[in-house]
Amino acid sequence: MSELQSMPMAKALNAGLRKALADDPKVLLMGEDIGPLGGVFRVTEGLQAEFGKQRVMDTPLAESGIVGTAIGLALAGYRPVCEIQFDGFIYPGFDQITSQLAKLTNRHDGTITMPVVIRVPYGGHIGAVEHHQESPEAYFAHTAGLRSVSPSTPHDAYWMIQEAIASNDPVMFFEPKSRYWPKGDVDLSESGRPLHSSRVVREGTEVTLLGHGAMLSVLLQAAEIAAAEGTSIEVIDLRSISPIDYDPILASVRKTGRLVLAQEAPGFVSVGSEIAATVTEKAFYSLEAPVIRVAGFDTPFPPAKLETVYLPDADRVLDAVDRALAY
Repeated sequence: MSELQSMPMAKALNAGLRKALADDPKVLLMGEDIGPLGGVFRVTEGLQAEFGKQRVMDTPLAESGIVGTAIGLALAGYRPVCEIQFDGFIYPGFDQITSQLAKLTNRHDGTITMPVVIRVPYGGHIGAVEHHQESPEAYFAHTAGLRSVSPSTPHDAYWMIQEAIASNDPVMFFEPKSRYWPKGDVDLSESGRPLHSSRVVREGTEVTLLGHGAMLSVLLQAAEIAAAEGTSIEVIDLRSISPIDYDPILASVRKTGRLVLAQEAPGFVSVGSEIAATVTEKAFYSLEAPVIRVAGFDTPFPPAKLETVYLPDADRVLDAVDRALAY
């Protein structure tokens, strides 16, 4: 029997973290200002007061130290969850993540596990300054040994954070910060889908739209506009960036014959590039048009006053839909 509650994604993540802390005494939270402050986005609000400073720990401003300490804790049998305060601050910890965390299990021939979650608030639409609105997910999707996921709804956020913490592999957990505040229904009784699965969120017949994180709301908006103009759009939420669940994507492309990918990250050597290549390889004879990518531009993220120009919106997605239908 479902148990629905309406809450924003930030509260859903908070509830998911609280559940994980309550269920397993080996779960620890670490990060800058996550204790009494509750994090910059208040995702960990109230958790230190409830579980104590030994399990919800404020750390120094040292991302490499946070991840390195988490690796040691994982070796000692704990399940640390690290918060990187903003996406652009992850690079000081990049070496620890990609050279150590991602490789230790393989290096030891599977005899040890690395149950570490790295929470990364990412993406634009918040009017912030440099290093606060980036989308670095492709770096980590490219790195063997890491899992990468990104929820787009409060329901997925609640369940996916718990599933990530339960994983014995390291998980990069990308949280679309522009979606922290809109509310949505959360079914507290069941998740409804595995961690590494994509899902069709809107049925259609003429064009498939695919994206993850904050892009899902843009794709649904574009689909509504297209429907009013007589075009039937199917929308898929990627959810898992690595590994990618291709079955629903390929099934949709074989039905519609057209695929438009959308992402906030730059398009060059990106998650969208990989999906476009794979779909072309595996569903070539079903395609009625080339796979079209809509992405952030191949430049550093601009000043806040230009973010609406840089980030894909419904108009750019619909232009790609029109191009796909023109073939």
